[in-house]
Amino acid sequence: MDSSREISCGSERSTLSLTSRVAIYGGTFDPPHNAHIRVAAAALEQFALSEIVFVPTGVAPDKSSEVELSKEHRYRMVMRAVHGMDRVSVSRIEIDRAGPSYTVDTLRQMRDDYGQGICFVIGADRMLHIDSWKEADALLRLVPFLVAPRLDVPMDAFARPPFDAADVHVIEMERIDVSSTDLRERAHRGESIDRWVPASVAAYIRENALYSPRS
Repeated sequence: MDSSREISCGSERSTLSLTSRVAIYGGTFDPPHNAHIRVAAAALEQFALSEIVFVPTGVAPDKSSEVELSKEHRYRMVMRAVHGMDRVSVSRIEIDRAGPSYTVDTLRQMRDDYGQGICFVIGADRMLHIDSWKEADALLRLVPFLVAPRLDVPMDAFARPPFDAADVHVIEMERIDVSSTDLRERAHRGESIDRWVPASVAAYIRENALYSPRS
């Protein structure tokens, strides 16, 4: 038997099922870039969400995760990146939490804070490896997922196990071809990353001499 299934792609049915929910957008945001903003704007519009809450990671649970800047620097950059955006806010829930930041714990706590229901925004590249996260099986069943397409990830992967246990919705937008890792590497080579990040974030990076070139 074929274990694959169809996943929602901004259809009327999927929009109605998410209307007025609050979307939680987690990530290291090291640094936050223009694609993060495009994802948030597209999700708000397509799924009639009431709000998107950016949640910068506090302490990454995986020690191999490439997080260069302190959590405070990353939080302040996200605050600058979303300043002036309607129905967008930033939470310190993981910044202020002691110990590693696990998504399943954050979503359980935030689900209790929003009676209208929540969903989780995630890039296709991160979603592809969610089976390695804490309590992955429970996490996949906890909330609907809004998946942002990436250039190098086939979206039909999310129609098969273990993702068939989840309520997956694809954000209809141009596939993302930039990452925070790429931008850090460019900056360390002495290249400008201004074209890929909001102007306010570029200014913050210069003001604080972040991602300095390496010899």
